[in-house]
Amino acid sequence: MHRRTLLAAVPAAALLPTAGFAQGGQPKAAPKASGSAPPVWEAGADRFIRPDVQGGDRPVGASFASRTAAYGLHGAAGTAHPLATQAGIDILKRGGSAVDAAIAINACLGLLEPTANGIGGDVYAMIWDPKTKKLAGLAGSGKSPRGLDLATVRSRAKGGTLPAYGAISVSVPGAVDGWWTMHQRYGKLPWKELFEPVIAHAEAGAPVPDMIAYYIRRALANFRQPGRGIEEIDNAMRTWGVNDGKGPNAGQIFRNPDLARTFRLIAEGGRDAFYTGEIARTIDSYFKRIGGWLRYEDLAAHKSEWIEPHKTGYRGTDVYALGANTQGIATLQMLNILENFDLKGAGFQSALSIHLQAEAKRLAYEDRARYYADPHFAKVPVEWLVSKDYAAERAKLIRPDRLLSPVYPGKAPSRGDTTYFSCADKDGMMVSMIQSNFRGMGSGLVADGLGFMFQDRGQLFSLQDGHPNIYAPGKRPFQTIIPGFAARGDVPWMSFGVMGGDMQPQGQAQIIINRVDYGLEIQAAGDSPRWHHEGSSERMGEDSPGDGINGVLRLESGVPAATQRQLADIGWTLGESDGGFGRYQCVEHRMDGKTRVYAAASEMRADGCALAY
Repeated sequence: MHRRTLLAAVPAAALLPTAGFAQGGQPKAAPKASGSAPPVWEAGADRFIRPDVQGGDRPVGASFASRTAAYGLHGAAGTAHPLATQAGIDILKRGGSAVDAAIAINACLGLLEPTANGIGGDVYAMIWDPKTKKLAGLAGSGKSPRGLDLATVRSRAKGGTLPAYGAISVSVPGAVDGWWTMHQRYGKLPWKELFEPVIAHAEAGAPVPDMIAYYIRRALANFRQPGRGIEEIDNAMRTWGVNDGKGPNAGQIFRNPDLARTFRLIAEGGRDAFYTGEIARTIDSYFKRIGGWLRYEDLAAHKSEWIEPHKTGYRGTDVYALGANTQGIATLQMLNILENFDLKGAGFQSALSIHLQAEAKRLAYEDRARYYADPHFAKVPVEWLVSKDYAAERAKLIRPDRLLSPVYPGKAPSRGDTTYFSCADKDGMMVSMIQSNFRGMGSGLVADGLGFMFQDRGQLFSLQDGHPNIYAPGKRPFQTIIPGFAARGDVPWMSFGVMGGDMQPQGQAQIIINRVDYGLEIQAAGDSPRWHHEGSSERMGEDSPGDGINGVLRLESGVPAATQRQLADIGWTLGESDGGFGRYQCVEHRMDGKTRVYAAASEMRADGCALAY
């Protein structure tokens, strides 16, 4: 049968997996064992895959759910590392606010999960203030060095984009000032108390979980490769390169005394210790020594900013996103388009549902590539991009039985105009926060004796003349990191996020769809198999071009086999599951009568956990 008429001829029920959202499909084939004996789990093996073995049977809830959400009355936290989650809960128990807990969590994650974040990177947050019953947004994004001009950047370009590593990719780290700015408005505990957990772990050491150890070792191996353009890697190897430069093994205790000293300076001196004090002077000297461009003056001039989150309604749920220089509104654009389709009727994990979602992504990401940039330098038509009328126009382009080809961005009216964690406190304050060094561990550069790596976020600048995101000195690059938040009326519902580059809006939309359209609870919504489309137009160095004009649609192995076949019949180029499906954390606010109850969920694809009390 011709693929264009396939979906019209197949009953909707045939597109659904088995009843009760049971996991279908076949995992990847495992290596064959000799003889008839089953494969043996080898200690330390990266994978153990058996087509005939599925997860244990849960007596309640979705069959694919890994566990139950953590429930509590007084506070909750979900992070990518158990020790970070514990630190957040301890701060809450001391009487700290959710912002206090978020800062302590983030500081710990920079030590415990250096592959995803650290004080060399930027931070974004959305904070539900129970006093004002409003959501506040914070953009802690640093600017490019003022002494680095476009001509120099272009002279270092590779394939029309900025290099992924080295000093050319470094912008001002915004995390510490972001923490300070939030604490000044919402903090309860003394600033220095928030850094006691990370200092203790950095000095005494903490065991490295499996996933994080894997990615540290991979990052260090990458930095050692010839031609990376990194001015020096000795400091990075001195910090993390245990085991002859290979990095820590799973379960091995890791210490970072340099980072402990840096945090002591920040704890005593506040944000000024980082941006105008001893740390700033060390950074300035380091970049002068290696021939880089970041200077003391760049650090001293940095300030975070409070911004108003954008909002859209999706089937009775208010979904929020940050604009600024992030990709946040892509989530809103996708949901606005998909509101024009009956996803519930299409069926959970059906070919039609995934097809519609991926097509909405393709349309939104064309706009992302064309319009998203630092609004201080470009007029970004945000209100038009997130409008329902524009979404309805774009939705008309989608066909249920074939791919849209080619895909173009919308034409703006002539008038013109992204590590994740979540926590909540006893007063009802909820914090959705994301922080990152961008690609891998970052630029590969570690200033002398400071114990943290600088971000390589500057790679996301465009070098195309006339593009709103074109590189300029003192400009914020396009950002992939985005926190998520959802409410119902004037009542907060979910503080959530899905980290991972261009996967973030795609993952956020899938969480909202799983909860709103398919009724999954907080943990199952994250455990559900995901899709990830690659290959949209990209002028900022993040996405790969994909295979052909339609890109690649990657599906996790839990997507039913029938769904995978039908998507291929429609015309999708399906890619292997490569681990690039993001990592989710969430805290849900609910009421039992007049009593507040928190439910916290954590990602089964990572090393973290969620706790509540």
